[in-house]
Amino acid sequence: MTGAEMRTEGEGAPRGAAGRGGRRRTVTLSAVGCALAAAAGLLVPAAFDGQGDRQRDDTASGKRAAAERFAPRAATTASCDHPEQSLRPTGEAGPAMQRLKKRQDKKLRVGVDLNSFKWGYRDPTRDDKIAGFDIDLARAIAKEVYGEEGETEEEKEKHVTFIAIPTSQRTKALATRRVDVIVRTMTITCERAEEVAFSAPYFETYQQLLVPKEAEGAGGAEDSPATSYGPSLKGKTVCAANRTTAQAVLDDPAKGTEKLGAKQLIVPNQLDCLVRLQLGEVDAILTDGALAASQAAQDPTLELVEEKVSPEPEYYGVAVNKDDTDLVRTVNKVLEDYSRGGERSLWMQKYQYWLQEQLPKITGPPAVQYRD
Repeated sequence: MTGAEMRTEGEGAPRGAAGRGGRRRTVTLSAVGCALAAAAGLLVPAAFDGQGDRQRDDTASGKRAAAERFAPRAATTASCDHPEQSLRPTGEAGPAMQRLKKRQDKKLRVGVDLNSFKWGYRDPTRDDKIAGFDIDLARAIAKEVYGEEGETEEEKEKHVTFIAIPTSQRTKALATRRVDVIVRTMTITCERAEEVAFSAPYFETYQQLLVPKEAEGAGGAEDSPATSYGPSLKGKTVCAANRTTAQAVLDDPAKGTEKLGAKQLIVPNQLDCLVRLQLGEVDAILTDGALAASQAAQDPTLELVEEKVSPEPEYYGVAVNKDDTDLVRTVNKVLEDYSRGGERSLWMQKYQYWLQEQLPKITGPPAVQYRD
């Protein structure tokens, strides 16, 4: 494979619709076409981790433990008040950078998502070229590590190998060194910061609901879509990806699905939730608003509920192996270069190209604070 290489790990297709296909029939029928279009063009099959989908019916203590493990800043301990604080960029080439530069194939192995429209996906308008906001950032990191850039598209990508990693396998992929970095809309949390090292934040978001638009002529509570994260979810099923901050919200005893009288379906990847919603198997998706907006843009039968479910912002960061602190500093140098120039910065150019239509009114990347 010339240029940027692509690998997938544990790929599999979501199971077909079952059981609830008759609900929201008008919405479901129109959305199935979107699901098929996504599978055929915009998206690759979701990568599975072998655990499959599962309806959650844990004990209250189990849910509380899960919420504490993955909760963002609001549930942090005294030792982790600001997990988004990272290491200051320096010109130091430590063990990680030296190891990468000595690598025979001169390729940075980057864990990515190929199922998130505008973030990381195969673009059918570019001959299925891997594209998106996260993908461009990954290429910039590879260029910084190896310091070479050619003239053609293939030459510019000769130092990167993209590896599709399931949502639930991100930290494991770094711990086992299957990948060098993860650039995959990964929220910075205290729990994850115990397992991986994070860059400075490069995007700010909140938890939000994605729901079907109300079908014309729909009647009754069962046919009406959820309108907010509250009573309208009673008796409905909410989908979230495994080991995400959305799952932590759904598991929270104080505000989760049990408290709302709702059910939850936990799946390996974000795309699995989208397909389940399109097929009418679930009633809503809870996920980062940035991802939900891209899914709404992909399927016009869906809409993003404006209400912010999470009380505080969450931040995406680039993740690396816990021991590779010098690589963190290198990534932070890339992010500083990305942000330099205000409205004319490379960050703003990428945002305007990829995300502005779905996520308007963003004026720049999140503010950065270093801990050293």
